Amino acid sequence: MDFSISVKVKRVSQVAGEALPLPQYATAGSAGLDLPACLGSPQVVAPGARVKIPTGIAIEIPHRHIVGLVFPRSGLAAKHGISLANAVGVIDSDYKGEIIVAVLNQGESEYVIKPGERIAQLVFVPVFKAAIEETHELKETDRGAGGFGSTGK
Repeated sequence: MDFSISVKVKRVSQVAGEALPLPQYATAGSAGLDLPACLGSPQVVAPGARVKIPTGIAIEIPHRHIVGLVFPRSGLAAKHGISLANAVGVIDSDYKGEIIVAVLNQGESEYVIKPGERIAQLVFVPVFKAAIEETHELKETDRGAGGFGSTGK
């Protein structure tokens, strides 16, 4: 089965006059394309700080039922506390601007993002449009309205 899509990528900026490599998968089994930081010089991210990091690219998602989701890189999060300020970034199919990554330093030390460093990953996922239908009752389940921690796990 082939689950591939064709995504057009436009370079919108460069670093010191040179284009960064296009996003790529680190391994054959990788779900996300690594996004590089398109910076002219290193960017310091202080503990607790949020910074916007440009990627230097814009993309064209081929169908309105596909979304690009920007996730943190697990290694940066586990080793340095570097995550995304918005948890997951959403790249809608009709967005054609540069992909900007909102980085958050949850660690105790400052972190320096280097030009070209892989700072996030981009995953493409199908989107289902919901037809909203108001009702006065919902079907009963064993869980019911039990929320946070209600399943005992």
